Amino acid sequence: MAVMVGTGLGAQRGILFKNASALEDATRLDIVVFDKTGTLTMGQPDVVEVVAAADVDEDEVLTLAATVEQGSDHPLAQAIQRRAEGLTLEALSGFVNLEGRGARAEVGGRTVLLGNRRLMDEERVDLAALLEEAERLQAAGQTVVHVAAGGTVLGLIAIADAPRPTSAAMVQGMKARGIEVAMLTGDNQATAERIARGLGIDTVIADVLPGQKAERIKALQAQGKRVGMVGDGVNDAPALVQADVGLAIGAGTDVAMDSADVVLMRSDPYDVLVAIGLSRATLRKMHQNLFWAVAYNVVAFPAAAGVFYPLVISPEVAALSMSGSSALVAINALLLKRTRLDASPDDGATPA
Repeated sequence: MAVMVGTGLGAQRGILFKNASALEDATRLDIVVFDKTGTLTMGQPDVVEVVAAADVDEDEVLTLAATVEQGSDHPLAQAIQRRAEGLTLEALSGFVNLEGRGARAEVGGRTVLLGNRRLMDEERVDLAALLEEAERLQAAGQTVVHVAAGGTVLGLIAIADAPRPTSAAMVQGMKARGIEVAMLTGDNQATAERIARGLGIDTVIADVLPGQKAERIKALQAQGKRVGMVGDGVNDAPALVQADVGLAIGAGTDVAMDSADVVLMRSDPYDVLVAIGLSRATLRKMHQNLFWAVAYNVVAFPAAAGVFYPLVISPEVAALSMSGSSALVAINALLLKRTRLDASPDDGATPA
């Protein structure tokens, strides 16, 4: 079922519930897990600082990084490529994508490593020269990409992704409804916690490799929690399927939207709150209509059969009242259109 929701401020939200069970399950969620990049954040990170080691030029750091990331569509890679525009990239060979850690390639006869601290530790890269700088950048809530060659770090590239304007308000709304919010990310724990703190999120699941997302959802379910998962990427698809309710946002990949139970047409995390509110309002209407239908059958049929003699109604009146009952149920269902859902702080703005 597809639903267009009006907030009363002129904004239209497209929310697609693929099945009735998703509509009902969304009312019972204990926790909603959000993938960070592209969901809670804009998904368009930019390079904010480049730090080069002694005797290394910043342009060399950017050139090596952009050379390794040629052709990649990862948001961090695109941020590096944008910053390196105008620089002459070198030829590379032997490119290897290291899932959840970075990449390795041969550039100019050197083995260049590009990635996070985990990759540097695995490859035993000496980080001493820039360790303090890396800690400073991470303390500012930025993602740090290490560039290394020959077993030594050459530089750091700090990348930041701005939160979506409605993320913090959405978190507050979830908490007000008794729903826990968690953030899932591949960032290191310290960086992830700083970002989460700014949004008011208490539960952080960090250092997660793409293939581990579904396992983390399963672990929450093992605790007896009913879990919703919100994502937008190919790597989110298994987690969306594993969750009790999977929600994909509008800018997500086709794989994510196919895997989800609910599709939000706009790239606004606040629409998750709207979808849950709509689910709860719909379920209330279902319970109300069930009450009226049962009440009619409990009263009108026995009265027409003479059970309450001398209080008796004719079969004709009973049949007419049945039509009235059906009309009452239909009208009550139509009143769902008048339900006022919470307005997003940026309603009226062009969706991303």
